[in-house]
Parts: sequence; C-alpha cells; structure tokens
Amino acid sequence: MCRQSLCKRSYDCRTNETLKIGQEDLLHPAPFEPTKLDFYIGEKNPRQFHDDKRVGAVAVRKDIKEGEQSVWLNLEPYIQDGTLEWKPKEGEWTVYILYLSRNQGYHRSYINMMSLPSCRVQIDAVYEPHYLHYKEDFGTTIAGFFSDEPELGNGHIFEGKNLLGMTPDLPWSEELEERLKQELGEDFLPGLAMLWENHADPQDTARARYAYMDAVTSLVKQDFSEQIGTWCREHGVKYIGHMIEDNNQHARTGSSLGHYFRGLSGQDMAGIDDIGGQVLPQGEDENLDQGPFRTRIGEFYHYMLGTMAASAAAIEPGKQGDSMCEIFGAYGWSEGVRLEKYLVDHFLVRGINHFVPHAFSAKEFPDPDCPPHFYAHGNNPQYRHFAELMGYTNRACELISGGRHVAKAAVLYHAEAEWTGKCMPSHRVGHVLLDAQVNYDYIPQDVFAQRNKYQVSVDQGVLKVHTQEYSVVLVPAAQFITAAFAQAVRELSEAGILVCFVEEYPQGICDIVKSNAECERLLKGLSSAEVIRLEDAADIARRAGAGDITICPENHRIRCYHYEYEDGDGVCLFVNEGTETYEGSVELKDGRFGYLYDAWENMLHRADYDGNTLQFKLEPLKSIFLVLECSTKQKNAEDLVEKPLFKTSIAEELEKGQWEVTELRSEWMRSTCRSIDYPAFTDRKEITLPDKLAEEKKLFSGFVRYENTFYWKEGQKAILEITDAYEGVEVFVNGKSLGIQIVPVYRYDLSEAVKPGENTLVIEVATTLEREMSQIPDQFGVIHEPVVPSGISGMVKIYVSE
Repeated sequence: MCRQSLCKRSYDCRTNETLKIGQEDLLHPAPFEPTKLDFYIGEKNPRQFHDDKRVGAVAVRKDIKEGEQSVWLNLEPYIQDGTLEWKPKEGEWTVYILYLSRNQGYHRSYINMMSLPSCRVQIDAVYEPHYLHYKEDFGTTIAGFFSDEPELGNGHIFEGKNLLGMTPDLPWSEELEERLKQELGEDFLPGLAMLWENHADPQDTARARYAYMDAVTSLVKQDFSEQIGTWCREHGVKYIGHMIEDNNQHARTGSSLGHYFRGLSGQDMAGIDDIGGQVLPQGEDENLDQGPFRTRIGEFYHYMLGTMAASAAAIEPGKQGDSMCEIFGAYGWSEGVRLEKYLVDHFLVRGINHFVPHAFSAKEFPDPDCPPHFYAHGNNPQYRHFAELMGYTNRACELISGGRHVAKAAVLYHAEAEWTGKCMPSHRVGHVLLDAQVNYDYIPQDVFAQRNKYQVSVDQGVLKVHTQEYSVVLVPAAQFITAAFAQAVRELSEAGILVCFVEEYPQGICDIVKSNAECERLLKGLSSAEVIRLEDAADIARRAGAGDITICPENHRIRCYHYEYEDGDGVCLFVNEGTETYEGSVELKDGRFGYLYDAWENMLHRADYDGNTLQFKLEPLKSIFLVLECSTKQKNAEDLVEKPLFKTSIAEELEKGQWEVTELRSEWMRSTCRSIDYPAFTDRKEITLPDKLAEEKKLFSGFVRYENTFYWKEGQKAILEITDAYEGVEVFVNGKSLGIQIVPVYRYDLSEAVKPGENTLVIEVATTLEREMSQIPDQFGVIHEPVVPSGISGMVKIYVSE
C-alpha cells in the first residue's frame, strides 16, 4: 500500500539511427538520487521494493509542425529477447520507456494518497486508537485532528519547479489507472508519454495532462481528504490542517496535493501556513530563487496565500466560513512581536479567522528547530507581550467570523491552466485588485462542473456561489480551460455578469478527448466575454459593481476587508501595510454610518463622517475596524456620536488638543536583565536617547529598563509618546503598570497614574532573543548575524495639556 511512481527513461534518436536498449534498462528505471535535503528530511534507510514494472515503450515525434497532430508509435513489438532495437525511417523522435516503481522519492513508506485502503491505514493506526482511549474527550478536550503538509511525494522534497514535463517521476495507483481507462480508453498507457513530452501538439498534451491531473486530484480528494474528514465528523471532532502552498506548489504534485480546493475538500477549515521569510513587510515584489527555504515569489505570498484560504472558506458550504493559518514558525529568533503583529494583521485583512501559533517547544532551550519559541522555558523576554498580541488576535477574529465576506469580484483559480499549458498565475490579477481595495475571491473551475456541491446559481447580474455573490469574473490568461467553464461563460454573460479574459482568450478546451467540433463551438462562445489588459482589471471590476469601498487619496498599501452578518450589521477592517502614515477618507457605497473599533485597545471611537465619507488616519503596523450598523438600528449619524462608550484615541487627542512638552532629564538610568532573571536588573548606568545598546552589548537579549522623573501639576492631562523601540514596551508611572504595547508609535495616557509634583517613569523594553542566539547555529548549521536594534531606538516625550 506504499506510494507508487510512474517514471521514465528517455532517449533521443533520428532518421536511420539505431536505438538499442538493454534488458536492465527496460526492467528498471534509473535509481533515485537523493539530494542533501532529501536525505536530511526523508527516510535515512529507505525500503527497497522488488516490484518494478515496465508498462510501456513509446516513441514520440519531436519535429512536427505547428498545428499538426502528435505522432507516436508503440515500440513494445520491437522488444525481442529482453532488448529493444528500433531505427526510425525519418524524423526526430524521443523514445520513452515507462515504468511503475516504489523505489522513487524520499518517503517510500508514505501512504498512497490515491488509494482508499492505503489512506485508511492512517485512520486505523492513529485515529481509531485515539478514539478508543479518549472517546469521552472527543469534541471537548480533543477538538480534532490536523493534517500537516500531506504530499503526493514524487520528485525531490520542496522542489519548486516540478511542473508537468519537468519532474522525474509522477504519482500512481491502481485506482488512478482505472480512472484513466475510463477517461482515455483501454489503450491509454502509451499516451502517458505526453506527461513529459514538450514538443507534441499542445492540444494533445493538454488533454493527456488534464486527464491525469484531474484523476490524481479527484482521488486525493476522495481517498484522503474526504475519507478522513468524514471519519472525524462521524466521531464528533473537526478535521483541519494545510498542504504545502509555497510559491504555487498547491497546484502541483511532489510535496503538495495538486489542487488547493480539492486537497482540502474534506476539511472543516481552509488551511494554509506561513513560515520564515514568506510573508514580509514590504515584501510584495521581493523575489528570491536560491533553492529550498530561500525561494519566494513575493506576489504569491502577499496576493494569493491568505485570500486563497479565505475564498475556500467562503465558497465551500462545509467550511462555514472558517479559515486557518499556522503562523510565525521558522522566522528565526529575530522575529518578535512587532513582526508578529504585522503577520497577524496581514492574514486578518485577507480573511483568516483562526490561527495556530508555531511554536511552543518542550525541548531544552535553545531548541534549534524552527524558532522563535514563545515561552522558551522562560528565556523569551516577549512572552507576556505575545499574550497581549493573542488577546488582540482573538478580538479581531471574532469580528470576521459567523458572517460572510463581501467580494463581488471572482478570480479564476489557475491550477487546471497550469497543468495543461501556458498560464498567468491567479495572484497577478489579485495584485491589481488588492492594491486598489477591490475585494475578491479565488474560485476553481469545479464551481461550474459541480454546481450542487458549491450551491451555484446564476441570476440576473449575480453569480452566487454558496454565500458569495459576484458581479464580475476575471480569468487570468490561460491557454486551456475546461468545458464546464467554457460553457458557463456564455451563460454568465447572458445573465449580465461581466466575464473578462485577462490579456488573451484561451486557445483550447482541455477535457474533451474526441469531439473537435464541440471544442470549436465552446471556443466561439467565449466571444461573449471581453479581453482586458491586466492593469485595467481593478477599474473594470469597479465599473461592474465590485468596488464597494473607495479610499482617497489612492494608496496601494492600505488593505481593507469587508464582512457582513445576517442581521445586516458589518465591519470593514483597514490595515496599513506601508511605511508611511495614511491620512485620507473612505467612501462607503451603501450609505451606512458606523463607528471605529480599535481591537488592540479594545476601545470604540467616534467616526468622523462627511456625508457618506469617513475621514481616517492610520499609522504603519496599525489596524482599525469600521463597525457598520444596519439602517434599522440607527436613526441618524448624531445618534451614533452619542454612544456612551466612545472614547477619543490618544493620537487624536494629541493632534487636536493644545499641548506642551514637559521636561524630562536628558540622562536616563538604564539597566538590563535576561528574561530568565526578570526582574533582577543589573548593570545600571546613565545613558542618553536614542540608546546605543546594540553597539554596546552586541549579544544581549532580555529586558532593558529606562528610568527618569518628571513633574506634573494637578488639572493637567499627561500623554507619553515613544517614537520607536525594539520591541515590546511596558510603561510604569509611580510603580503602576499602564500596559503593554508592541508596535510604534507607543502612546500612553498617564493621567490616572500621575500625582502632583515629582513622578517616576519606568519604561521596560523586551528585545527578541536574536542577539543572544546569534552565535548558535540554526537547524541547518548556519550562523545569523543580528540585525534588529535593542531598546529605545527613538525619542521619548511627555505632553501635558496647556
């Protein structure tokens, strides 16, 4: 029941050249040659199987002209006495010897994702024993089961460019063989050469590759994902997890499952993960291509990863709007709460409403595996600060759960297009839309082939997919599309739903095997849609009714997420992913009024309206919710202003009030301590700000305490402002803690803690563990030089009301 591979040897030959292939090469594929990473992560002493089998010998002609049909020849009759001998009369050919083998790949003992009984082994060996011992805890203490990065397992581990035609072996199973017989006929085996042949007729190649990948991913969905999900729900627990999504691997075999939506079909949440270096501040256009763990397509991580999961959660009835991100892992010890706040906001504003923080480690400190570790046996100075971040995350997640995401633009998911030919990745369209604050979902072509599953209806002007209602469908450039989607294009257009092909029309239909006339008919029907330029996608989507939120002035780093509840209330979450404070307005198309909610401070603020336009200001690394009440709950804007819970934000008080800066001594007393020793501060000395602690103590990590005094007169209001610090800040006035903040600018209202006369001010800054850990190699033996500053790196001011 172990995983199995379809693999090949290939040989080039030409007119009147005799090709001879001996018995050994006809019986066995080339031995698998593991990379260093295969050996490090895979099985150290892999099993050796003895059931290699040749399944075909086929020659494919390479020198066909464009538009000519593929020419291939079955060479099995040319095998005599264990040797293949063949001499082509004319032309250039590639000869493929096709095999089945279990001796390929780095996880040879892995289950076969396309075999129902093989996948059942995991349930019998792991799930059933847990249920036997802990039945009473299922659905309470035990919430469910998590699949972490299941894989088809062919090729080399984390091989990012393993497109069809490039990978050395491909997944196989008996069930897959039966599916292909049904789709392509009993004599399909020689045609499998098309999975590697890149010089054949593109239409023939597309049909073979689609048939193969459609069968593979459908079986993964049925045998693995839905089998486990059904078992979990029958036993009162949930099934969640994620596959490898990295750099569009979600649409490929190898370390992933070939199709994001199918691979997670059985799960109760749409899962993803984000690990070190994938999502980065200002990383939208930052690309790397330096091998495993050092490769990133910035556009994918910023414009597809989070939205893809939120889209699956929205359009699949079984997921009930629930999405999940495994987050924070493997960024290294330099990652602290400042970056973690950015990452949380990044995924919140793309619709993720559940998080699995990675990681706590029970191993002895320091564990080199995928840091940072939040507690680290008391060694992480930011543990209490991390707790504050999790409180914020819970409050924010609550507001984008239980309702539906408002997105009137649908972008077609590109997996099938990538399997079958040239294509534009979906995230390129997402990039244009997100930068223009146009909310969108990714939808697979399965939506149009499995309408009952996705609860699809087409009404005048609206494509409804489960809870989602779209007025425009944008199709990234694709050489081939499915018949189901091609058929839907005319239907959508006739119903007044705008369908746009980005840059070009498709050239073919990938899943019609014999009827060329039907292909031509479907392709002609695409003319009911229009072709648009990529850069025009956002403007066209807005004109089609997809732009329900507009900000002025334009800014391509302000992100927004519109969410509605059944009772008519809603929220809009705004996040500033840029480097500069944004000040402008947002226009609400539905004319509702609302108020602002700061989830970090857990505080309501009055919204500054001018007609349907809201004025707002948002600093980098900050977020704000606009809470919208349905019209039946409000009489007019003035009623909202009078809500008794409204408070003015400290930033707004500073901006609109009359203030003077009170005197602080220019010299501060600074002391330090490691996290494990807190609060036993030592090394007390006098310093000035900004602090040069990183230069003085290059290997110090822990808490930094700054002490000063100031005078205050009764009747005044006092506000503290710290322009920058690394990273988590806690302020004490006269011994009273005023709370923790984790991103600049740090502002505190001191009014409730001050007393007439002299007051003591203490600022404690928690660093990351980066500097202390910088001399210890990571799990791959690499030393990382520290780059993050330490302590107060900005200035400190106290403002008092005049």
